[in-house]
Amino acid sequence: MFKCDYKTLRLSFNDFHNVDIKDMPPYGEFCLLELKDGRYTAGEWHPKDYKNKKVLKGEFIRGTADSVLVEEVKRWHTLDRDEISQCLEKKEINFINIAALKNEGSVVFENFKSCDKGEFPKEEQYCLLIMKDGGLAAGRWEFYDEKDGCFIYAPALGSHSMEKVWAWTPLSSDYFFEMEEESERERREEEELNRNPSLDENLFIYGTDINIYYEKALEKLRIKYPWASLAQMKKKGTWDIVPCHGKYVFGQVHKSFDGNSIVDEWIEDTNADELTDDTTVDKSKDGATADKFINYLCKYVREDVENSNPEVKFKYGTDIKVYLDKAYANVKKNYHWVTKKMLSETCRYYIKKIDGDLEFVTTGSDGYIVLDYPSADRFIESVEYDYQRAALAANPVVDQYSVPIGRVEINGWYLEHYIFYKLKTGDYKVDVQAGNRTTGGNREFFISPDCFKTATYEEFLDRYLKIVQESFGLGKKDLVSDNKLKKFLGY
Repeated sequence: MFKCDYKTLRLSFNDFHNVDIKDMPPYGEFCLLELKDGRYTAGEWHPKDYKNKKVLKGEFIRGTADSVLVEEVKRWHTLDRDEISQCLEKKEINFINIAALKNEGSVVFENFKSCDKGEFPKEEQYCLLIMKDGGLAAGRWEFYDEKDGCFIYAPALGSHSMEKVWAWTPLSSDYFFEMEEESERERREEEELNRNPSLDENLFIYGTDINIYYEKALEKLRIKYPWASLAQMKKKGTWDIVPCHGKYVFGQVHKSFDGNSIVDEWIEDTNADELTDDTTVDKSKDGATADKFINYLCKYVREDVENSNPEVKFKYGTDIKVYLDKAYANVKKNYHWVTKKMLSETCRYYIKKIDGDLEFVTTGSDGYIVLDYPSADRFIESVEYDYQRAALAANPVVDQYSVPIGRVEINGWYLEHYIFYKLKTGDYKVDVQAGNRTTGGNREFFISPDCFKTATYEEFLDRYLKIVQESFGLGKKDLVSDNKLKKFLGY
């Protein structure tokens, strides 16, 4: 690698340009920026209208949802046109001029560090980078873990891998970095407060074991729902007794995107006693109490418990074959080519005891996955959908016709294709795809044989459009005059 000592290296940027309509970088050029408030950052120039040379509007994009308006910038200096690898290969070099001095006001950056040596920026810190190919760049640091990360410099999390960066030095603080620093200060303060949390004895009259509160709530629930269980009560999420802001609270702990714990504290629900038909709460007491939390817990889990009635959920018994046979028979009516052998590899279902309760499950890489449907019929419907997808996958396409669509808008998206496929068995399906500049999606429909039990193409469309509705982009008036489609479908 380079022989130059990055610790003593200084870079002098000598060719700054004042922001001026007649002297802006080319579209897409990445630049070092001096802001009007004296701070330094960087970004890729994106004029609002690059064809209009009379209006200076646009922004320098620094990353995902991260940009600087041109009105905030005083001067810019390109980072794309210089390559300093020859200088860095000389051990004695400790000062490099980036371009010849043309204007007053050179800016020198120093105090470089190396990720390869275990020296990392702070989270969200925007940095000037010297790349291992000798180029210059910039980006906002994001940790993957304690010893790995990247420098984000473009939308959609476009980034420089730290393995490609030889040295870095921080640029000026900005909103995102300051917000991260404030969050870090708050986390440290929270940790300090929670070292010795206080305990409200009125709130935790039954102690600090959350299982006691669950058991008391379970006892209440079983009056109305005799099948209730602790496993059912914890399907939607578990409550615990945890320190928060220096005191113990009833709360749910979630992990944020950056791995930090967030506590959602229970706030007293004044209607909880009404929802559980409970008369044991002492309403003369002000503030939150243990019994009020227990009643809230009953309310919170009630829907999951109601939907776990084994008489409804397993009304056809506990032999999974009964449910699968019903689903297979329903699918076979329209997907006449389907066989059980087609389904055996991809569609596997069981009834197993999970945490003491019977559940419909399928298999995943980590074992059984619970399929939480409130009724036997809902489970069968879900199996039918999977069987239908598997049946279509096993029936190869032999021909296709793409409907000419022009410009069709669907709630802000644009129709991208509308394709009819003829399958090996003589059946048909259609695939509709739409999207916008940033996202999109498609949906596949099987055209049931019943649609073809019509004398005319127009009657076929009436039935077909009940399956693929006009909201998917094309209606009867769009399809009825398409003679090629008419012929493709056999009319």
